[in-house]
Amino acid sequence: MECIVLAGGLGTRLRGAIGENVPKCMAPVNGRPFLHYLFDYLSSQPCERVILSLGHKYEAILEWLQTEQRPFLVDHVIEQEPLGTGGGIQLALEAAKGENVAVLNGDTMFKVNLKEQLNLHSSQEAETTLALKEMHNFDRYGVVNFDTDDFINSFEEKQQRDNGYINGGVYIVNRNSFLARQLPEKFSFEKDYLEAFVNEQKFCAYKSDAYFIDIGIPQDYEQAQQDFKSLFR
Repeated sequence: MECIVLAGGLGTRLRGAIGENVPKCMAPVNGRPFLHYLFDYLSSQPCERVILSLGHKYEAILEWLQTEQRPFLVDHVIEQEPLGTGGGIQLALEAAKGENVAVLNGDTMFKVNLKEQLNLHSSQEAETTLALKEMHNFDRYGVVNFDTDDFINSFEEKQQRDNGYINGGVYIVNRNSFLARQLPEKFSFEKDYLEAFVNEQKFCAYKSDAYFIDIGIPQDYEQAQQDFKSLFR
């Protein structure tokens, strides 16, 4: 399996904690970059090649890669200007070789079983399969609705909710189907792809209760410092 990691984020909300010159995926957690832990997770998955989609301060990431040993090949593409989440994925998919490719956010840890997600994706002949996490008493995320066959039928905006399934930011994407849409160079994967084409019933829901954290805000970044002490040893 090939795995794309979106590692071009600006980390605007974390600058007070990590500084302006640190890419978000390089935010230190217990002395190691967050990306180190993503690689550790991918080492336990059927991942043979990682494609980093880089942008902001990419030089720091490339320099760090020279110091890190890993059991898979690591390649990269570089956004010369911000392309949005969709543009970053599209650029990396053009460098991919496989039929179905995993996509992960470089600031999120969702320890799903990628083999299970891929099996569901293939059995449903989906175009894209989203890993969903059930949450309780939250207002930070929108929710994803799906039918009894696990095909996604709608997305709802952020608001206070007692419970619901959120998009955990781990996808299996059919490379050829995605690239055949001839989307613009710059676009949002969530708004201009997932929400725009959800009515076609080609997006599948893979539900997982695996550990999840998004370090995009300082509170959860600090939580990761505690959680990773026991999750990664």
